[in-house]
Amino acid sequence: MDVAVDKLRAAIAHDQESATVWDDAVHNVRKGDKNWIDANLGLWMHSYFGHDGGFVLDPKDRPVFSSFQGSLIDNKEFDHLEPAVMPLVSALRFKLRQGVTDELNDRVLSLGVSDLTIFLGRPAVVSIKPIISDSGNIKQVPGEEYLHVAVRLLDGDVLRELADNYMLDGLRFSWTNDSSSKEASIALKTSAGDTLGFLSWRPYRPGSDVVYSMIPTLAAVFLIVMTVLSVLVIAVKRRSLKLVSSEVTIRHLAFHDTLTGLPNRLYFEEVLDREIRRVRNGASSLALLYLDLDRFKQVNDSLGHPAGDELIVQFASRLKLLTASGDIVARVGGDEFTIIAPTGSGQERVETLCMRVVDAMRTPFEINGAHVFVGVSVGVACAPQDGQGRVELTRKADIALYEAKTTGRGRFAIFDERMDSAIQRRRTVERDLREALRTGEQLEAFFQPVYSAADRKLAGVEALMRWIHPASGFIPPDVFIPIAEETGLIEKVGEVVLRQACATAAALGIETVAVNVSAIELRNPGFASRVAATLMAAGLQPSRLELEVTESAIIDISGSTQENITALRELGIEISIDDFGTGFSSLGRLQNLAVDRIKIDRSFITGFGGSGSDEAIVKAIVDLAQAVGLKTTAEGVETPLQEQRLREMGCDHLQGYLLGKPMRSADLEALVGNMELAKANSA
Repeated sequence: MDVAVDKLRAAIAHDQESATVWDDAVHNVRKGDKNWIDANLGLWMHSYFGHDGGFVLDPKDRPVFSSFQGSLIDNKEFDHLEPAVMPLVSALRFKLRQGVTDELNDRVLSLGVSDLTIFLGRPAVVSIKPIISDSGNIKQVPGEEYLHVAVRLLDGDVLRELADNYMLDGLRFSWTNDSSSKEASIALKTSAGDTLGFLSWRPYRPGSDVVYSMIPTLAAVFLIVMTVLSVLVIAVKRRSLKLVSSEVTIRHLAFHDTLTGLPNRLYFEEVLDREIRRVRNGASSLALLYLDLDRFKQVNDSLGHPAGDELIVQFASRLKLLTASGDIVARVGGDEFTIIAPTGSGQERVETLCMRVVDAMRTPFEINGAHVFVGVSVGVACAPQDGQGRVELTRKADIALYEAKTTGRGRFAIFDERMDSAIQRRRTVERDLREALRTGEQLEAFFQPVYSAADRKLAGVEALMRWIHPASGFIPPDVFIPIAEETGLIEKVGEVVLRQACATAAALGIETVAVNVSAIELRNPGFASRVAATLMAAGLQPSRLELEVTESAIIDISGSTQENITALRELGIEISIDDFGTGFSSLGRLQNLAVDRIKIDRSFITGFGGSGSDEAIVKAIVDLAQAVGLKTTAEGVETPLQEQRLREMGCDHLQGYLLGKPMRSADLEALVGNMELAKANSA
């Protein structure tokens, strides 16, 4: 438990450094910009990291900013912390003046101090960090920096997190040691050695009564064996035990994944065969879940394979917490997992489990200080109705997984017979897409209007590729774009939409046209020159083109990607991050990315008006984007309430079905013409 509390203190200090080691922070606290300080050192710390209190002290240790639970409070409330904080402040300023460096490393960027204390009558962790320059270009006198004080209460949510993470049953805090004989407890001590209170919990002691009752018998047997057996027999027995232990270890390694400790494919197949036999003999039905991480390849490509391994480990830990004791969780491939779960008399438990898994994986993973957003797709097949053999059941679960991925990802699908032709449909889609690209007659760019949030004036359009199949009609992009990426056709598809978008924008006088670009296109060394040639052929100024890329693509370390982005921006083309918030968001470092705009993902906008913290997160994104000079566009605006809230937050542009659906170029021409006519009439 001491280790858990120490980790909590270190985590709070690490959270602080996301905003305290920053040139902008130094500038804004010096000039006393309360709105900036509240957005970055108050509201952001509360809504994103769960800090309860945040204070800023000037070089004379006077509070100049105070917040609690995300709201501004009177600076006099700092008096509750002052007796405990001032000794820590003095200690920190001493270390700063002395220029201590042995506490700094790759993860600890600045000196700091922390301790346990009491705030507003509740136990709390207090952590203090200096607000310093990240570039080193701002002159600061050591020991006279502004300080940020973070407070996290040691009850409520923190206790629940500790209980879940360390599996501590009945974890609670008390001021006195009132734990019973069946409870374990530990004293929470301050750095000075004073006892603040006690944490108590019910320890997990499986079979302890049986062990204690067997001690006399075991002792007697041991004495008899020692008396009777000869040295030779003891030696033989020891050798046998060693061989048995080696066999157990070898068997465990053969049937378990070395990275996660979960059963591997061999163990999974053995257990699945056994469970299917039980189903055939009349036992309750079972469900087989195939799980696949969405955007896992982007994590490996952008953050490296060690980060990918850490993501796999954290993902496996979440799965084990979500499943019941009778379920079998296995890792059968790189980012592929399976769950064998009894279903009882119906599918209700399976659907509930799938929803819990999908929802749980939407919470970001913390990998090496970065918040990584990934999702999971789940395919389900059930025995006996979907098959009574391992090969058939796994084949149908894999088909259901493909269905989940091709219809949007981040969801689950339960097998039905209509999915059995999924593989054939994929082959058909690939064949027909090649034919459409050859003839150039079926792929058409549609355009969705983008409006100014302030006055609802048309600010531009986003070009969206649509495939109008002569026999099947509209084929959704979610169906053919992944296939295009897998089969190497995405660059040809990108050429078609870019050419049509530039030609339409030039012909209609559209102010800005945005086009999505895949990471595969950006890795092509000739991409920038191809874009320049397309602009020249269409007669469109580069400043009127905006290319939308994913977060993973913009931080791609490959040389061609960075060279293309640099060349495109030098031409005057704007770069925007699409679906911001679903990748590896790091708001504090947005100013270091070569982009001009961020597009806030529709998943955050959908939650407006609910009980979650989506609105607070979007407000923080908009505020920080403005602070670093980036424009913002909100996607998926579908209600007047969403439009109003986004306008009040200061979002620059809005896009969504409330304002306009994707339309053909002819309909866009009519829309532009009507707007010009209305403008002329009003004049």
